[in-house]
Amino acid sequence: MSGAKPSARAVALALYSSCRAAEKYANLALSSHLTDLLSASDRALASAIFYTAVERSLTCEYLTSALSGRPKEKLRAHTLDLLTVGLAQLLFMDHIPAHAAVNETVALAEDPGERAFVNAILREALRRRDKGDLPYPPREKNPARYLSVRYSFPLAVVRRFLSLLGEEDTEATLAFFDRTAPLTVAVNLAKTTRENYLEILAANGFSAEPTARSPIGIRFAESVRPTSLPGFDDGLFYVQDEASQLAALAASPKASSVVVDVCSAPGGKSFAVSSLTHGSALVHAFDLHASKLPLISSGAERLGFANISVQERDALTPDPALAGEADLVLCDVPCSGLGVLGKKPDLRYKDLSAAERLPDLQLAILEASLSYLKPGGRLLYSTCTLDPRENAENIARFLAAHPEFSRVSFRLADLDAPDGCLTLLPHRHGTDGFFISLLQKGNL
Repeated sequence: MSGAKPSARAVALALYSSCRAAEKYANLALSSHLTDLLSASDRALASAIFYTAVERSLTCEYLTSALSGRPKEKLRAHTLDLLTVGLAQLLFMDHIPAHAAVNETVALAEDPGERAFVNAILREALRRRDKGDLPYPPREKNPARYLSVRYSFPLAVVRRFLSLLGEEDTEATLAFFDRTAPLTVAVNLAKTTRENYLEILAANGFSAEPTARSPIGIRFAESVRPTSLPGFDDGLFYVQDEASQLAALAASPKASSVVVDVCSAPGGKSFAVSSLTHGSALVHAFDLHASKLPLISSGAERLGFANISVQERDALTPDPALAGEADLVLCDVPCSGLGVLGKKPDLRYKDLSAAERLPDLQLAILEASLSYLKPGGRLLYSTCTLDPRENAENIARFLAAHPEFSRVSFRLADLDAPDGCLTLLPHRHGTDGFFISLLQKGNL
């Protein structure tokens, strides 16, 4: 990519090829120096094309093979990448004109043969798109394969959802992930109220509404950059999905309480506890990764929360100085992320076998964290996955080993958790897929 200034599509293609070949995360590929040569508008376009190609790669590669009659293994890597980037624009980016998606993609071909092939496939895709006749696998023959290709999720992920939810709810969940997620924030109650902040947003021309169940949340009509919102620098809000807000509300932190957040980064639940207690709770925010600690520190500073202490610490090695001191422990544990696949384009392609070890790690974190609690203290366990092995089954394992703990029932708006456990389904509750469990040390 030397010589003349590259186009946004050329950069998107280079980023995609780099990401796929090196099997690296999309956010790391996007940090490449390649985007430095672009204007702000071209950088935004390159980023949008790149992320769409990453997210839709499975579908685009399948359609390339179906439309060309060639297995993808028989195609040059550059040709396959070029068609993935082109089809991503043509089929999944409504604001890009079809002629631009076709012509400017074809222009990136390396030779006349590739140019003719790419042009033919893209124009056939456009024709069949307009007829509603794209060659997806027949649903009646293999529902799992159809859903995998239609929504661009690996077959193993789809089969896992089918085993958990059934076909109807699986498709509804995948369709929910398929949409552009609107921004959701929580107001900082130490500085404002939801009603006041909604008025500020309206006065500045932003369309937003209260979240359905969380009394502290606001959902925007579309995707919005948080830093562009009024009150960002003043710490009037922090970004947090409604599901995470509900988890903090279930914990019901008390003023002046001692709270330990064992897997804190990027800090959302520490911020929520601080907001709900108007900054009076003493929050110890720990995380294993030192590189993530500035996210918590800078967020706490922006929000005005001097009550949050940030420290590098492995959740499996509790701080002995805090043994028996905590009123509340937050265990938002590492998980398979099946509830947030719509927000992280490359997470959907992770190997599910790597998640097999997670339940034992999560249980070990629970075991280590209980040492912080004083008698009568509460433990909030949460994940952003829908896998029962990481959720209710882990809680059952923990309680079987620790009869001194009791389940704490709670109610959040119209959602009841009589057994102290609540699962939020994206398509039913309009939130991330999430699991919340509340336990208490000692009898209620």
